[in-house]
Amino acid sequence: MKKIILFAAVVITILSCQNDSTDSASPTTNAISNRGCASQEVLEAQMIADPTLAIRMNEIEAFTQNTISKSNFRLVSGKIVIPVVVNVLYRTAAENISDAQIQSQIDVLNKDFTATNSDFNTIPTLFAGVAANIDITFELVKINRKATTKTSWGTRDAMKKTKQGGLDPTSPSTTLNLWACTIGGGILGYAQFPGGSLTTDGVVIDSFYFGLSSAASYPYNLGRTASHEVGHWMNLRHIWGDATCGSDLVSDTPTHNTANYGVPTYPHLSTCPGTPVEMTMNYMDYTDDRGMYMFTLGQKTRMSALFVSGGARAAFGI
Repeated sequence: MKKIILFAAVVITILSCQNDSTDSASPTTNAISNRGCASQEVLEAQMIADPTLAIRMNEIEAFTQNTISKSNFRLVSGKIVIPVVVNVLYRTAAENISDAQIQSQIDVLNKDFTATNSDFNTIPTLFAGVAANIDITFELVKINRKATTKTSWGTRDAMKKTKQGGLDPTSPSTTLNLWACTIGGGILGYAQFPGGSLTTDGVVIDSFYFGLSSAASYPYNLGRTASHEVGHWMNLRHIWGDATCGSDLVSDTPTHNTANYGVPTYPHLSTCPGTPVEMTMNYMDYTDDRGMYMFTLGQKTRMSALFVSGGARAAFGI
C-alpha cells in the first residue's frame, strides 16, 4: 500500500490538447473498444486557460489531507444526499434517452455509492477489509431536454453553455449536474474536479452509455461510467495516478502500473515496487462496467472531506 503524498503543488506535464478534446462536428461511431475518460485531459486544458486553478486545487488538497488526518473527522450533517439535474442534449431519438433510463443511472449510483450493488459481494478477500460503503446517495430532481443539430460535443464544455447550444448548469453549488450527449472521440465521459468554475461544474456522460443502456452499449452498459466520473467529481484520481506506478493520493489502494482494461484475471500483479496485487475492480480503474464494483475506505475519507465545513463541496452537507 502506498503512502499518501501531499498534493502541495500541482505538477503535471501539460500536454497539448488531444484530438478528443475538441468540439467536433463530424459523425461519430459508438464502437469503443477501451474505456476513455477525458477528465485528466480536461483538467490540464483548464489549467492552461486558468493558472489560478492550480492554486485552488492545492488549497483543496491541503484541506483534504489536514481533514482526514484528524481522529474525530466526520461529516458535517451525517448522511449526504446529492440532488441531481440531468441535462439531455439530443439530435436523434436515440440520444433523447428516456426518463426510465435516466432513473436507472441514479439507481446505479445509489447502489454503487452505498455498497448495495450485487457484485460488491464478489470482492476478493485481499481487499474485503478496505471495501467501503461511501454512504452518499443521489436524488433526481429535474430533467432538462434540448434539441440540437450537433453530431458531437467534444470535451471543451460547450454542452454546459446555453450560448454555445448546450444547457447551463442548474444551481451547481448545491446540485450535481449531469449532461447526457454524444461526446465523440472515443470518450465515454468526463468530470470536473473540485476547484473548477461553477459555470462548468458537473459530469458529462455519452448518452449511449448513460444508465442501464442497451446490449449494444456492452461492455459499458451497466452505468459504471457515471460511478467513475462522479468519483472524479468527488476528488478521486485514477487509481494509477495518471503515471506509471503513480499515486492516486489514497493510502489503501495498491500501486498500479497503468490503467487496466477489460476484466483482468485475478490476481493481477503490478510490477511496481512490492509487486502488489492491483485492485482492478476499483471504480477508478478503466476496466469494463462488469469488472468494477468497489471503492475503498481511503477513497471514502477523501470524498467525505469535501462535504465538511470548509470543504470544496460543503454546501451539499448543509
